[in-house]
Formats: sequence, C-alpha cells, structure tokens
Amino acid sequence: MLEHDLSVMKPDYQGGSLVNLMRSLGAHLGVASNGYDALKLLPASRLAKAQRVVLLVIDGLGDALLSQLGPHSALRDLQVGTMTSVYPPTTATAVTTLMSGLAPQQHGLTGWFMHFRKLGAVTAVLPFMPRYSRTPVSGAGVPLDAVVDVPSFCASVDGASVALLPAVIADSDFSRAVGRGATRIGYRDMADFATRLDAVCAGNSDARYIYAYWSDFDHMAHVHGPSSPQVAAHFQALDRALAGIAETCAKHGTALVATADHGFLDSGPAERVDLADHPQLADYLTLPLCGEPRSTYCYVRHHDAARFEDYVHNELAPYTSLVGSAQLVADGWFGHGTPHPELMARIGDYTLQMRERYTMRDLVTGERDMDLFGMHGGVTAAEQKVPLLLAGV
Repeated sequence: MLEHDLSVMKPDYQGGSLVNLMRSLGAHLGVASNGYDALKLLPASRLAKAQRVVLLVIDGLGDALLSQLGPHSALRDLQVGTMTSVYPPTTATAVTTLMSGLAPQQHGLTGWFMHFRKLGAVTAVLPFMPRYSRTPVSGAGVPLDAVVDVPSFCASVDGASVALLPAVIADSDFSRAVGRGATRIGYRDMADFATRLDAVCAGNSDARYIYAYWSDFDHMAHVHGPSSPQVAAHFQALDRALAGIAETCAKHGTALVATADHGFLDSGPAERVDLADHPQLADYLTLPLCGEPRSTYCYVRHHDAARFEDYVHNELAPYTSLVGSAQLVADGWFGHGTPHPELMARIGDYTLQMRERYTMRDLVTGERDMDLFGMHGGVTAAEQKVPLLLAGV
C-alpha cells in the first residue's frame, strides 16, 4: 500500500492553495481579484511572456500519489512545489474553485451531496441529481443556475477561453453554467485528450486561456483504490500520453500550469461506518447525511442536539471528530472574508471529520449502493496536498 500522511491539515489560503493559484492566473488574465493573495510558488514573471495559459487539472493526482507512482515520470519532472486544495478536498468543491476562481467560503458548494433549500432535497451537485434518482433536476424544469450562483472564471478572462472536458460532461448542467464563456470541447479517451491538449498548447485556436480536465484517474482510484495496480498502470499510460506537452508549450509561448483538485486515501468497506448500524443516531437527524463520506454534514433536531453529541462522543469517538459546523467557518476551513449567503445552510449543524481512513455512509431509498476502495474529502495531508507543475515560458 502507498504511504498516506494522516496528519490533520487545513488549506493554506494565505498564499499556498488552489484559491491563490487562481488569483495568480487571474491577475495575468485580467480577472478581478478574488480577495486572496497570489500563489507564493508562482511568481508573476513566470507568466509574463505567455501568449496563452493552460490549466491542466488531473482529478485526484495528489502530491503523494505523484511522488510515489511516478518518481521519475515526465509529470514529476515538471513539479516545482506543493500546494493545498480547499475544504473539503473533493471534486465538487475544488473543481468549482478552479472553474470560478473563488474559495468555498464564497462559491458555497461544500461537497458532493448538498441540501439546497430552494429544492427541498439533498442533491448530488455535479450531475445535478437528487440522491434518490438518476434523473437530473433540470429534467423537471429546474435549471442549475436557479440554485447555484457560481461565476465563471472563463467568462471573466480578458480574451477567448476553451474548456477541454470529457465528452460525457462537456454539455452537463454544471459545465454549461460554471464553464460559461468558454468554448467547450469534449474528448473521447486518453489519446483524444492528449492530441487535443497538444493542439491547444501549440496555439491552434485564438484562446488566451485553456482549462483542461482529466477525470479518469479519480475514477480509477475510487473504484480500485489508489494503491492498486490498475491505478499505477493508468498513471503510466497518462504520463506517456502527456510526455511531449512541455516541449510543445516551450515552442509556442504557452505557460502550462498543472495540478490536481485533491489527493486520495486507500479506504474501503473495512473502514466504513454505516449509519444503518446506528439507528439511534439516525433518529436525531432531520435530513440524510450531506457533504462527503469523510467530511459529513449533519442536520440535527434542535431538541436532540445534546443527545446527538453524547452519542457521537460515546459510540463513534474512534472513528470521527465532531465539530460544530459554524466553528469550521470561524476557523477558516472554507476560506476567509464574506461568506456565501447560503454557506451556513449548506454545512448543517455539525460536521463529522473522519479520523485516519474511516468514512461515514448512509443510503436513501432508490440510491445506488457502491463499494469504493479509494476516498478523499477529509482532513488529512494526503487528501489536502496537491502538486504544482509548470512548463513552457
């Protein structure tokens, strides 16, 4: 098994996180300030001569995975340092930061499962589906922008933008809303992705900014576990496919900035705490569990709050730390500055921050049950640390 740093780590919003990276890119591309400092690892001089900027996001390829899966890889050779993600370190929250330029404190998307008060339902935000169904909410006539008011970084760039996305999500509700302003290009597979990425790095369009997103590494790590041979093979194939990108960028005045949205832990059914085994705890809740299996938002009946706290402290202490969700905001886990007006309503009354490699699960009627072997979204350094890779001018 790969080594996982299980020490607790908060995002470094003071110049060392994905939010700060987006401020650096925004400063070069004419985007208004997001209220955060520029990334300390990325001096403005590094981007000054770039004709275009390509942000390559490899979903799930955290710093530890890159160093252990590919210590002598082409991608590793481009690494100049390490940043933190955001909280929680998960695709729904971190990719929203990368596509909007905002911290979770401001964009307000706080995990995969979210309670939107305007919908009255717990919804998987990226596919925009209620937990009990595989049909998008938009199919019932409710557009995503009726409940999600996230700006688009691409639309704010001084110049044309391109978003290179998997074909299956290139025209999704989320991609259309948060990627508005960009010409969205869907790719079919790894070879198609590498070809299209090389072409935009070579300047085959008039785009000044290109957002390129590779999703399959995350999928493989969830299904097989980050320490699996399948994930190692996938990384090697991706590294070979992208091996010439740095040279293309250098030839054509392109700045390539590459990173990940989060890291990963090996975590499967053996590390899972199931709410079905704790019916008394479930009775204290007013909603299904929200957020992430490793950072779980709990909406608790007011008159049961003390009993809820006692149960968690007495029965679940080996597996989780209980934190008042308002305290997370006060302590700066989601960012700093004026919060999104719905932030507090979207993080419940309490958060279960799972210890070590444990997860928390519940199921609602109609929801598909899956056994996953890789997880993220928690408070460990393994999940927080992401690499910064630079190539080109």
